Amino acid sequence: MYDMGTRKRVLSLVAQGRSLNSVSKETGISRAAIRSWQVRIEPLMNWGPPCPQCRDAPGPPEEPAAYAYLLGLYLGDGCISPNRKGVYILRIACADTWPGLIEACEAAIRSVRPDNSVCRVQAQGHVSVGCSSKHWPCLFPQHGPGRKHERTIALEPWQQEIVDAHPWEFIRGLIHSDGCRITNWTTRLVAGEPKRYEYPRYFFTNKSDDIRKLFTNTLDKVGVEWTTLARGSDPFNISMARKASVALMDAHVGPKY
Repeated sequence: MYDMGTRKRVLSLVAQGRSLNSVSKETGISRAAIRSWQVRIEPLMNWGPPCPQCRDAPGPPEEPAAYAYLLGLYLGDGCISPNRKGVYILRIACADTWPGLIEACEAAIRSVRPDNSVCRVQAQGHVSVGCSSKHWPCLFPQHGPGRKHERTIALEPWQQEIVDAHPWEFIRGLIHSDGCRITNWTTRLVAGEPKRYEYPRYFFTNKSDDIRKLFTNTLDKVGVEWTTLARGSDPFNISMARKASVALMDAHVGPKY
């Protein structure tokens, strides 16, 4: 195993015009390994400021709380797509109804990628908050072909560490993307007369079994009780309705605005 610094030094020798054979003899690294690094690593060498996951010693993003929130938004209403060669665009769809969410989304992106510009594109009923960077696939390794609910979604160990350290930010991102706070009501007989009774609850809805599991696992860690409400035979809805759990959610998440 060779660290990233060694690999980049070897590739720099090749970039000087030297043959793979001479570089291999000088460094003791096989030509096959060098060829592999040319395919996987060389395209990264001209990147701008390195993201944490591309350094020799991977570490968390510099603003882990903002990253945890943005991760929740991405898993809910985000996508990553290639643009120019080696450049990717992160887009988060935010409903026009919640201007505060749009502001919070943009602020999170700016915190995670402070050297990149953020744009807003108006579409019917929503604003797409976007940012171009070569680093999105390594910051969000859940990126892949097809819809999220049709493929495995699992956090990398470094991502799980961030979520464990900032669970409420992750929960807030998921609620702000695919969740809501509503007021339910029912009627009860009081002294023989029907009386309207209202109570708040939170919902989270997502087709991905994996994403719902990430959400409920995090709820368990912060002490929020939840239940699954199936729509027909599809268990897409997670409900948080117990008074103490709603109070926790109100204190740390709150309704979208």
